[in-house]
Amino acid sequence: MAGKLGFRILPSPPRIAAATIDRFRGAGSATIADAMGRFGFMDPAIESRTARGLCGVAITVRCRPGDNLMLHKALAVAAAGDIVVVDTCGNRTSAVFGELMGKTAVARRLGGLVVDGAIRDVEHLTSMGFPVFSRTVCPGGCDKDGPGEINIPISCGGVVVNAGDVVVGDRDGLAVVPSAHADEVAALVDEVVQRERARVAEIERGVIFRPDVDEWLRKRGVID
Repeated sequence: MAGKLGFRILPSPPRIAAATIDRFRGAGSATIADAMGRFGFMDPAIESRTARGLCGVAITVRCRPGDNLMLHKALAVAAAGDIVVVDTCGNRTSAVFGELMGKTAVARRLGGLVVDGAIRDVEHLTSMGFPVFSRTVCPGGCDKDGPGEINIPISCGGVVVNAGDVVVGDRDGLAVVPSAHADEVAALVDEVVQRERARVAEIERGVIFRPDVDEWLRKRGVID
């Protein structure tokens, strides 16, 4: 599948190993962001609308403002478990996704949806148990004329998302792991988790305050 610049469907990239994706299941978006140097997290205005977390590989979509033709096609192109990530080019008044598309996504066993823009039919989507994150909610609908693109690099929530990247969402927000660094980040996530567990153990032993805080303050001349 192809097309012309601005109106095209690119092939999905080679998929990272399922075992690598599984290493991110259960990892918090905050932990993942910390592991990436406190980068790679989306604008907090993109919120969970159905109180469901998500974890999977991204298929990316860029829609013309007020149009969702390519998002409809992306639901067919995506594989089971994929996360459809949508750039609406700043539109907030035309919901690109709602109840009927949600039923399609559930039937396709997709892993979730992230929209830098609007969705609607939140109650129905919630009752389906389908994970959806969006910047806003609006009753306005969309045309289906195009243009648009699938599987290209997009901007979503201030983060560059490429097809094949790992997307993790929970109540804290969304983190995006570049596919080329997924194994590296997974190892760093493990290190962060171990450090946090060690700190919890310290607190439980009675070391309530971090001793290095006073060291930092002394270096800055705040305390003696």
